[in-house]
Amino acid sequence: MLKARMVTALALLGLFLFALICLPLLGWAVFASLIVALAAWEWGGLLLWPPQKRFFLGGGFFLVCLLIFFTQPRAFGLLIGFDKSAWQLGRWFYIPAAIFWIVGAPLWMRQRWALPRSEKGVLIGALVLLPAWLALIQLRHVGWLTLLVVMALVWLADSVAYFAGRAWGRNKLAPAISPGKTWEGAIGGGLAVVICGVALAGYLPARIAGNPILLILLLLGLAAISIIGDLFESMIKRQAGLKDSSNLLPGHGGILDRIDSLTSTLPVVALAWLLLA
Repeated sequence: MLKARMVTALALLGLFLFALICLPLLGWAVFASLIVALAAWEWGGLLLWPPQKRFFLGGGFFLVCLLIFFTQPRAFGLLIGFDKSAWQLGRWFYIPAAIFWIVGAPLWMRQRWALPRSEKGVLIGALVLLPAWLALIQLRHVGWLTLLVVMALVWLADSVAYFAGRAWGRNKLAPAISPGKTWEGAIGGGLAVVICGVALAGYLPARIAGNPILLILLLLGLAAISIIGDLFESMIKRQAGLKDSSNLLPGHGGILDRIDSLTSTLPVVALAWLLLA
């Protein structure tokens, strides 16, 4: 199991870095759309849908992503006028996503609402996946290093929280949803994000990096929202009776298991960038 996990992790990292650095904008958009399509297919599993409906759900998300990309070229940097068009499109995705992750998801978990198995469940999936897809493309247009730093900070928060929780964890963060997560681990992850985020501030947008107080607040917010995304997916999987979102990635589960924290953080980071740019 450990060998399979390591091989899969290295293969995923290599594929991701190649796509991030080498692919042109169109290729990156297709790559991001494929990720969302696979995640949507897994979301259909969380909805307890049969295989055929899950296939159409994934294909539908892929087509929607490409339709948005080709009908809004300025918002993705294909034509001049990116800054204004990015906000005009992004606000319709990022603001609802930010409200959901900051207010809606914590309330959802507190009330233990079940994920609707109908079209309402698909809309929730769209709110989770499509803003993250848009952020993947728009932030990459700003600079692939910027996107990589943001994603690395999210991964760092998760990794440090795990090890800090194992070493010093005593107080459970959300025992009914994810028994392994602790407050001590969350604090450790948050501190790691702040330290590394300040060190790498030169790769972040200038108006954020140039304001230390704002930078630290945003980094702490990033760490907190990454935990919310992780916990939300854990709760949905638990309700569906699943340990992993799928078995697509040997030793790692599914696509949603790998991007759960990114679905919550990337739209909020993109919103902050557009508001402060």
